[in-house]
Amino acid sequence: MTHTAAEKEEASEVLEPVRKSIPAWLVSMVFHIALLLALALWNLPVGEGIRRVVLEFGEAEETETVDLQQFALESSDSNFEEDQAENEAETPVEMDIETLIESVAIADAIEPVAFEPVELGSSSTEIEFKPMFSGRTGATKALLIAKNGGNSETVEAVELGLKWLARQQQKNGSWSMKGPFDDGSYQENRTAATAMALLAFQGDGNTHQDGPYRDAVNKGLKFLLNKQSRRDGFFAAGEPDHQRAYAHAQAMIAICELYGMTQDSALRIPAESSVDYALYAQGREGGWRYDPKSDSDLSVTGWYVMALKSAQSAGINVDHSVLAHISSYLDIVSVEDGAGYCYQLGRPATPAMTAEGLLCRQYLGWPREEPAMALGLSTLVNEWPMSRQNMNVYYWYYATQALHHYGGSAWRNWNDNMKVELPSMQIKKGSEAGSWSPQADQHGNASGRLYTTCLCIYCLEVYYRHLPLYKLGAGD
Repeated sequence: MTHTAAEKEEASEVLEPVRKSIPAWLVSMVFHIALLLALALWNLPVGEGIRRVVLEFGEAEETETVDLQQFALESSDSNFEEDQAENEAETPVEMDIETLIESVAIADAIEPVAFEPVELGSSSTEIEFKPMFSGRTGATKALLIAKNGGNSETVEAVELGLKWLARQQQKNGSWSMKGPFDDGSYQENRTAATAMALLAFQGDGNTHQDGPYRDAVNKGLKFLLNKQSRRDGFFAAGEPDHQRAYAHAQAMIAICELYGMTQDSALRIPAESSVDYALYAQGREGGWRYDPKSDSDLSVTGWYVMALKSAQSAGINVDHSVLAHISSYLDIVSVEDGAGYCYQLGRPATPAMTAEGLLCRQYLGWPREEPAMALGLSTLVNEWPMSRQNMNVYYWYYATQALHHYGGSAWRNWNDNMKVELPSMQIKKGSEAGSWSPQADQHGNASGRLYTTCLCIYCLEVYYRHLPLYKLGAGD
């Protein structure tokens, strides 16, 4: 049925009082509800759909400087006994940065997950206890990339790195430290290699249930579960002696993360069993090393701190006395009142161990205003910035995390360099495209290309891989 012009005019006159009576707050509420629904839908798993979001925004002018005392660190980590496992784009989305940052709070608010914190000392700076893994997908991930200083180059480098890793997976679901790629490690450790590859995929939001690499993650997960001893929960039986402790901690992180990210009940017992073994193996001094209940070193201990915090974030109980014992060990290997850290007591403080020690302190409850943390991190930024002429991906991995949690100008100074250096060092062509060469790295000859590539990917995922521990004030 059609309406005449007179009828339409009459209807408009009737509706005009209704239009005028609608309050502005109601219009605003409807608009914001629509925005929240859009964000929630964007955060749903999309399989092979949205794989990358490029966010363009103006960078804020730097107003804060690091003006702190520094202490001397040894430049070489060569005396460490690290025989380790350590050894399709969519249309760009353009938003202003204020809108992006405000939307992060909205996205986090609509996706709450319980996380029980450990006890902390008093602090005027609030430490936030949100799930470590809750920023890895959807709208929240894209917004965190923008808020924390990532860009299209860091996103593309991660994508290219994950494609390289996917090509290296073996038929049985494992990865190898030795090949089939060039410049592999001289020693094999399939537990560590598989765990490290899984952590790279998981850091970008993939699980055995969701994500573009879910099949690769599922196969790798099955390999690790088949490696785990049902008797004591240990993952690394049969691996080289000095690498077993590393490998178990790395596998423990992978399993606990997957459980925390999916709440898959089938992973609860394997995750708890891996924690049980870690608690059993804790050394007399409070850390971990090559053999259970023996001496300790900070290199191995750092992986176990991350593993226990992953377990806690997944909802697995870790007795506070275990964490307190670790803090006591950190006191033993610290210098300058906790601003620097050594591999073992009596060794010199180094950049890598200082970064690892300070990250452990952050997860064990140090407040952001702790003077030793500010001193240690400022020394790393000013004296040991990321440089291809002094390649040490092990150091970069820990420094990137600690500085990301700390935030402020120290993080911005580090990240402004990292987001240029790391993508530029990545191989872009040929059979090894997506990887990072280990040849110039301080531990690369021993650890190989897969190790180097995984740690570089972790660094470039830092914007969303773990949520920052500290809530910064207006002046930070």
